Amino acid sequence: MPLTPDQLNKAWQEFKVFRSPNARVELINHYAYLVKITSGRLVTSLPNGLEREDLISAGVVGLIKAVDQFDPTRDVKFETYAIALIRGAILEMLRSEDWVPRSIRERLKALDRAMMSLESRMGRPATEQEVADDLGITRQEVGELMVRMGRTNVYSLDDILGTGDGEESVHFVDMLADDSSDTGGEVEGREIRRLLSEGVDKLPERERLVVALYYSEGLTFKEIGKVLGVSESRVYQLHTQAMSRLRNFMRQVVGVSPV
Repeated sequence: MPLTPDQLNKAWQEFKVFRSPNARVELINHYAYLVKITSGRLVTSLPNGLEREDLISAGVVGLIKAVDQFDPTRDVKFETYAIALIRGAILEMLRSEDWVPRSIRERLKALDRAMMSLESRMGRPATEQEVADDLGITRQEVGELMVRMGRTNVYSLDDILGTGDGEESVHFVDMLADDSSDTGGEVEGREIRRLLSEGVDKLPERERLVVALYYSEGLTFKEIGKVLGVSESRVYQLHTQAMSRLRNFMRQVVGVSPV
């Protein structure tokens, strides 16, 4: 049974102040519904060999991490923080399963490199036709790749700072609230959050709205499509373009090497 607001505040206090294991369990059980919601929205169709329970198990790991690391004194809603870590844990599991064929990954990386290169040269986002001409493929193929990119979650706000092949990514959500971080880490985290917010503000209006509705409001791509009056596939494309622009922006201002 869900905790009342008073019971919830008491549980947070008992866990964070007195490190009560019972309060920790109460918090995990109370917020368990976030795992089911997030896993259902993140992966609508399961890859071969995976069961819904696999996603749930990975999501629970993210929820437990969120409860353990969350700082109630900071100006961050727990649900927002927890959903981000749950999503991140599920994505990590999917990556470890390597369920996207290497040939597709290579094509997606080529698409990303072409989009960034063209934007750097032209000083503006490239159109689908310009990307198609650069890659020597059709505009339709570019659109299909963008949809595939969104559906395979190659790009996510959870790890927008990829540091290169074989290296560990910097997870933005891990900086939202981390009791164990030192003062220097907190300052760095605040600066990266500021820069990322600046990057989001620079996005075209529709891409900015997709980012807000997906990451802040928790809507699915299908639900966002209804809000914008476009197809679900178009929302995937807008999300992919937004993530590519944010990655490019963060690499430029933070100096992270391209993937």
